[in-house]
Amino acid sequence: MAEQRVSRQELIRRRRRGGFVGRRAELAAFRENLDRDPAEEAYQFLFHVRGNAGVGKTSLLRQLEAVARERDAVTAYLDDDVHSAVEAMAAISAQCERQGRPLKRFDRLLATYRQRRHEAESAPVGQSDGEPSVAGTLAAQVGLAGLGAVPVVGALAGAVDPQQVALGADRLRGLLSARLRSHDDVQLVLTPVPLLTPVFLADLTELARQRPWVVLFFDTYERTAPVLDGWLRELLVDGGHGELPLNVLVVLAGQRRLDPGVWAGALDLVAELPLEVFTETEARQLLTARGITDERVTGTVLRLAGGLPVLLDTLAQARPSGPEAVQDPSGTAVERFLRWEGDPQRRAAALACALPLQLDQDVYGVLAEGDHYAWLRALPFVNEQAGKARYHDVVRTSMLRLQRTRSPQGWREQHTALAEAFGRWRSALERDLPRDGRWEDGAWLEYRLSETYHRLCANPHQALPGALVELVEACASGDSACRRAARTVVQAARDTEAEPLGPWGELLAGLDDSPELTVLTLLLTQPGLPAEHRAACFLARADRHQLGGDHPAAAGDCSAALALDPESVRAFATRARSRQALKQQPEALADCDRAVELAPEQGALLVQRGRLLRTMGRFEDALRDLDRAVALDPSDWHHRAERGEAYRLVDRPAEALAELTRATELNGAEAWPLASRGWVLHQLGRGEEALADLDRSLDLDPHQPWALTRRAELHRRAGRFDAALTDLDLAVALSPTWQWVVAERGETHRVMGRHPQALADFSRAIELSPAYAWALVRRGQTHELLGQHREAAADFTEALRIDRDLTERMLTSAHRQLGSFRVQLGTGRAGGLPGA
Repeated sequence: MAEQRVSRQELIRRRRRGGFVGRRAELAAFRENLDRDPAEEAYQFLFHVRGNAGVGKTSLLRQLEAVARERDAVTAYLDDDVHSAVEAMAAISAQCERQGRPLKRFDRLLATYRQRRHEAESAPVGQSDGEPSVAGTLAAQVGLAGLGAVPVVGALAGAVDPQQVALGADRLRGLLSARLRSHDDVQLVLTPVPLLTPVFLADLTELARQRPWVVLFFDTYERTAPVLDGWLRELLVDGGHGELPLNVLVVLAGQRRLDPGVWAGALDLVAELPLEVFTETEARQLLTARGITDERVTGTVLRLAGGLPVLLDTLAQARPSGPEAVQDPSGTAVERFLRWEGDPQRRAAALACALPLQLDQDVYGVLAEGDHYAWLRALPFVNEQAGKARYHDVVRTSMLRLQRTRSPQGWREQHTALAEAFGRWRSALERDLPRDGRWEDGAWLEYRLSETYHRLCANPHQALPGALVELVEACASGDSACRRAARTVVQAARDTEAEPLGPWGELLAGLDDSPELTVLTLLLTQPGLPAEHRAACFLARADRHQLGGDHPAAAGDCSAALALDPESVRAFATRARSRQALKQQPEALADCDRAVELAPEQGALLVQRGRLLRTMGRFEDALRDLDRAVALDPSDWHHRAERGEAYRLVDRPAEALAELTRATELNGAEAWPLASRGWVLHQLGRGEEALADLDRSLDLDPHQPWALTRRAELHRRAGRFDAALTDLDLAVALSPTWQWVVAERGETHRVMGRHPQALADFSRAIELSPAYAWALVRRGQTHELLGQHREAAADFTEALRIDRDLTERMLTSAHRQLGSFRVQLGTGRAGGLPGA
C-alpha cells in the first residue's frame, strides 16, 4: 500500500494546504502508517490525538482526513453530535453513502429498528393519559448485559438497587412482547447495539475489501467516550461482533486520556499523538505563513497567544501593522480576537453570534445586521459541521463572559430574542408533526433545546422550573433526548455562572449509562417541582423501572403518582402492566377497569384489558373488550389484528381469518398479522396459502422466531426436513431461551431419526421449562427409540404428573401410529418397559 512518489511541487502544495502549519510529526506518523503493510509489527490501527482545548485537534483531524482521502480512503468524521453507538453507526453509514459506498444491509436493519422502536413507543395506546409514550420509556442503548449499570453518584448514591434491575431481563421481554409480537423485534428495540453492530461490521468489512483504507474519525471524544468507549473497544480490540479488517483505521481526538477502566489491557495498541501548544518555532512558522514578518509584531503576538494555536491564528489573521496595534488596553481575550477588525457591524456580529451554541444564516439574522455571515464563517475560530457554524470553546467562553459582564441588559435581551426565534421555528414544525413523534425529530429537538438554553441564559430563576419539566419529558423520550436535555442545562450553568443553575449543572454533568433513571431520581429528590410534574416524573420513572424488569418499583412509582393525581389514566394502565407481570392478576384487572372507566373511548385501554382477560382464561370477556376497541376505530389495523389473534387462540379460525385479513389490508407492511393468518390458513387445511403468508411475512421481517418455527413445522409435515432445520436453526439463534422453539427443532431431529440431536434439544427445552410436558413426552419417546427404557419411563411418569390429559393423548396417538405404547395409563405409572 506504499504511496507513489510525488513531485516537489505536490509536496509543497500538500504542506501548505489550507495554510496548515505545524504538526508535521503527527502527519508524518499517520502517512507512514498508511505506507505500511497491515501485517507489519509497526502498523497501527488506532490513533488517539490528545490535548487541551485550543491546541488544534480538529484542524489536525481534518488534515489527517485529507491525507486519507489522498490514499483513496473512504472516511467518516463524527463529533459530539452523536450520543450513542447506534447514532455513530448511522452517521458513518450516511457518510459512506455520500461517498458512493452505502452500507446497504445495515441501513435496512437500521430502518427496521427505527420503525419497530416507533411502533413500541406509540402502540398500543395514544399519547393521552391512556398509556405512556414509550418514546420515553425505551432506552435503546440499555442492553440486557447493561441492566446492572445503575448510577450511584452524587444524590443518587444508594437510591437504586442494581440487583433489582438485573433481575428484569425476562420480564422486560414479556412487556415488550405484548407490543411487538415478535421476539426478534423485542430484542432489536431493547438491545439494538449487539444486533445492529454485526451487520454494520459485515458491511464495513465488505467496503474494506473494495477500498485500500476505511478511516473513521471521532472528534471531541471527551464528550462521546461515555457512550462509545465500550462499543469501540469491543469493535476494535475484543472482536465480540466479528473480525474488523486491518485496513479500517480509527482516529480518536479528545482532551483527556482514554479511560483505563475501559481500555485496560489495550492501551499498548493505541498510537498516542499528544498535542501541546505550539513551540516558538511552530508559532513563528504560522505567523510567517500569515504574512507577519515584523519581529516586534511577532513578539507581541507570541506573548499574547501563549502558543495556543487558535489564538495565534486569530491574531495573525488580523495582520496588525505594528506592535501598537497588538496592544490591548482592555486586556480581554475577546479584544485580542477582534482587535484589528475595524468594521463595527462585523465586530458586533462576531460578539453576538457567540451567544448561540451553533448558528446558521437564520440564527445570524436574529442577532446581527448586515450581510456578514460568510465573513463570520471564515473566521479562524469558527468551525463548520453539518451546515452549522460553531465557535471554538476557548473563544466563545471569553466572548460570553465579556458580554455578560459588560451589558447584563443586552445579554438578557439578545438571549430572549434567540429564545423567541427558536420558539417560533419549533411551533411551525409542530403543525406537521404528530405529538408523539416530536422528540424523535432532529430539527424540532434542536429548536426546543436551543429555546430552553436561551431562556435559561436570559432569566435563570424564571426559566429553571420549565427546564426541569422539560427534563421529565426528555426522559420519557429515550436515552439520547435525555442526554441532550441534561447537557442543555449543564451548558447554561457553565455559560451563565448563575447561582440557581450551578448545582443542577454539577448534578447533571456526570450522567452515565442510565441517564433517564439518574435524571428522574435527581428530580424527585430535589424540592420545588410542582405536584403535576412530580406525578409525571414518577410515571416516567415507572416506565424506566418496567423496562428494567423492576416491577415492584414501577408499581410503587405509579402509586406515588396516583397519590398526586388520583385520576391519572396513565398511572392505572402502567401499574396494571407491572401488577400483571408480578402475577397479581386481580389487582391488575382492577387497575385496567379503573383506567377504562376514566377513559372509556380509548380503544388501546380496551386492548390492554382484553389481553389481560385472555391470560386469565376469560376469553369471552376479552373478546367483548376487543369488539369495543374495533367498534371505536374500525380502521385501526392493530385492534383488528389483536381481535384476529384472540379468535385464533379460542379456535375460531374463520373469524380469525377474516380479522387478520382485514388487518393486512389496512397495513400490509406488518409482518406478524401475516404470520398469524398463515397459521390460521394451515388450521383450515389451506396449506399452500398458509406457506405463502408465512413466506411473505418473513420477507418483510426475516427475524421472526415464531413465524420461522411455524413455517418449519409446515416444511416438516411436507417432508422438507432440510428447509425445516434451516428455519429452526435461525429461530433458535434468535431466541435461544424460548423453550418451544428449541423443542420444535428437537422434534424435527426426532422425525429425521437424528436421536442424539433430538435428545439434546428436548433436554435444553426442559431445562428452560421443567414443567414442559410435551417436551418430556417427546424426550421419553426418543429414549425408547434408543433403547433407554428406564429414562423413557421417568420422562413419561413426570409428564403424566404435570399434564395427564396431554400425555395420554400423545402416548395414545404414538401407540396407534407405532404400536410402541408402553405406559399403563390406567394407573398413571410407567410399566411394562424392558429393563424398568
